[in-house]
Amino acid sequence: MRLQNKVAIVTGASLGIGSAIANRFGREGAKVAVNYLKSENSANDVVKGITSAGGTAKSFKADVSKVAEIEKLTQEVLREWGNVDILVNNAGVFRTVPVMETTEEIWDEQLTLNLRSCFFFVKSLVPHWRESGGGKVINISSIAGTGAFPNCPAYCASKGGLVNLTRALAAELGKDQINVNSIAPGNVATALNAHVRGPGNEEYMALMKTLTPTGIDFLDAEDMTGTAVFLASDDSKMIHGETILVDGGWSVW
Repeated sequence: MRLQNKVAIVTGASLGIGSAIANRFGREGAKVAVNYLKSENSANDVVKGITSAGGTAKSFKADVSKVAEIEKLTQEVLREWGNVDILVNNAGVFRTVPVMETTEEIWDEQLTLNLRSCFFFVKSLVPHWRESGGGKVINISSIAGTGAFPNCPAYCASKGGLVNLTRALAAELGKDQINVNSIAPGNVATALNAHVRGPGNEEYMALMKTLTPTGIDFLDAEDMTGTAVFLASDDSKMIHGETILVDGGWSVW
């Protein structure tokens, strides 16, 4: 097990990519803080899945769009297990809204959760990591942060900002043995994008299959977990500020 006795916080871990990463980390030996805001039953299911397989996990409710709740969550996990080795900034929101329909509220919601929260969560852990000798940050960005798509300017801005925030944090924190990297998933089937995959979207789904050399329209959340384990493990100790695309080959074209 590659994460034996490590402690990991995974935000937005009750569903989708966060749930898959939390479960995989548990299988790899990590103690997992499963963060959620609304989906308590789903978070408890993730915890049950980890613990029933012999792992260690606990659910923690917190709105990570709020700095005070980030700081509270950090302290709760430190009290529970005495350490935090790994932070996965996964919680996010995705709105498909064209430019002229993007309100201040829609913009702020996505920039706050998808970008601002990631910075302040890292900030909350830096004092601990400087004292303990280092840590790992994995930011979940998107191919919308390395490229761009129509009808989601705020989302693209937030994820593009996260890619460069990853580099900026790595540039400053690398000397403290804090690895900051990100994963840029391609189209992954999660609750965030269920509205573009349901009935009536057959033409869109067919188009998606033509945009990767693998012919895959939407990847599984589990497909993100191998890269997450690598970035959380000692194997990636010399990797700083990188964004790894896990996109079924989307970026090839």
